Amino acid sequence: MRFTEEDRARVAAAIASAERGTSGEIFCVVSRGVSSYLDVSLAWAAGAALLLPTVLIPFGFDLAWPVGGGWEAAHVSARSAGLGQALTAYALIQAALFVGVFLLTRLPPILRWVTPRGLRRARVRKAALQQFLAHGVHVTRERTGVLIFAALKEHQVELIADELIHQKVEEGVWAEAVAVLTRQLRAGRPVAGFEAAVAKCGEVLAAHFPSRGDNPNELPDRLILL
Repeated sequence: MRFTEEDRARVAAAIASAERGTSGEIFCVVSRGVSSYLDVSLAWAAGAALLLPTVLIPFGFDLAWPVGGGWEAAHVSARSAGLGQALTAYALIQAALFVGVFLLTRLPPILRWVTPRGLRRARVRKAALQQFLAHGVHVTRERTGVLIFAALKEHQVELIADELIHQKVEEGVWAEAVAVLTRQLRAGRPVAGFEAAVAKCGEVLAAHFPSRGDNPNELPDRLILL
C-alpha cells in the first residue's frame, strides 16, 4: 500500500479542516509493520522440530539404549551402530523441520495467521504509544492531542487520546473513527479512511473542546509514514 504526495496532501488538508473547529490536535501515523515477529517464527520452528519427529518413532526409530541380555559383542556393536544412525536421522529431520517451518512462517499471510491476535494488538499498541510520545502529542497546551495510528502489516488501527480528553470523552466514542478507517484500509482506500476518521475525531473534539481565539497549530498537519 503506497501513499503518494497527493495522498499525504489530502490527509493534511483533512487534518487542517478538522482542527478549525477545535482547540484539539490530530496527528496521523502509518506504519508498514511494528515488528518482524522473528520470535514467533522461531517459536513455531522450535516447536515443530521438537514435537513432529516424535510421530516417526512408532515407524522404526527405536531410540532405546541396549542393556545387558547375554548377547555377543558383535550384536551389541551392530545395535549401537543402528542407534547412531537413528539419532542422526532424527537430528536431520529436526533440522529440516526447523528450517522449513521457520521459512514458511516468514511469509506475511502465514505469519499473520500464526501470530496470536493478542500479541499483535499489544505490539501495535506499544508502537502507537511510542509515536504518541515521540511526536509530542502528549505535550499540547491543553492536553487535547489525538493520535490515529494504522499498522498495515498487522491490519490494526489504534487511536490514543490525551489526558484531558479522557476526562471528558468516553473511549467508546472513538470506535466509529477506528471502524471507518479499518473498513477503508481493508477495501484498499487508506486515504479516504484517514479523511473520514480525522473528520470524525474533529467532530468529537469540537463538541468538547471548541476553537478559541488563540488557537495555535501545535502539531504539524501531515501524515507520518514509518
